[in-house]
Amino acid sequence: MHVPDKGPLAGDLIVGNIEVRLAANDAEIVAAQELRYRIFYEEMDARADPETAASKRDVDHFDAVCDHLLVVDNSLGSGPESIVGTYRLIRRPAADARGGFYSKDEYDIGNLLALKGNLLELGRSCVDVRYRNRPTMQLLWRGIAAYVFKHDIVLMFGCASLPGTDPKEHALALSYLHHFHPAPEAIAVKALPERYVSMNLMAKEEIDPRKALGELPPLVKGYLRLGGFIGEGAVIDEQFNTVDVFIIVQTDLVTDKYFQHYSRTTRETHVSDGSGS
Repeated sequence: MHVPDKGPLAGDLIVGNIEVRLAANDAEIVAAQELRYRIFYEEMDARADPETAASKRDVDHFDAVCDHLLVVDNSLGSGPESIVGTYRLIRRPAADARGGFYSKDEYDIGNLLALKGNLLELGRSCVDVRYRNRPTMQLLWRGIAAYVFKHDIVLMFGCASLPGTDPKEHALALSYLHHFHPAPEAIAVKALPERYVSMNLMAKEEIDPRKALGELPPLVKGYLRLGGFIGEGAVIDEQFNTVDVFIIVQTDLVTDKYFQHYSRTTRETHVSDGSGS
């Protein structure tokens, strides 16, 4: 049985009142699910089934075994009311406990599953509108970095979303991702045939990369800065009212300063406190 990780990740994941750490108890997980509901269903118009609408929580069968990364505003108190952002982290043991990774229902991830070492699937990312700024996102990435090195993750991946369900509205962004950031063959991922939607909506020579980057959500741009690759094909998620693309990041190729710094910091912390992966 996979046991979820809990609590602090590193000693310096705090800027002012804002802290990034893992959920410490069930009440905080419930608060994260309520935040996900408010953003996905009330703000982004996801389609709730009757049970979800009644509970006002975004819940599925992965939540009990995954790790919940939280953004916490300590000025709001010390309880669940202080949770203003969340990110769901699913390692291979957690996925195995639930019959496979979440994204297997959208993409053929066989090449990734064949890799040796620890895999990490990221998803359900959301931040309260008041905290959608560069400092919060940088702190969130630092939390992911600390987690990656704590658990010796060799590759992380997941579906990232563009709003709405019409790919033509994102022709520039999707085409840019398709032409400029395809995954190498060894780790190539492709949308399942029955869900495949072409991302090749514009010729490469017609694309203005700077303009395309400006149309991408901050989360996708963050993955690309880490050396991320894109799987082939998009997927329409009718429930969440999104166009999904698949992101792959090999941690040994990451050159971002946060990962370099937190690799060292986390390993030093492990030496001093005896904690392990």
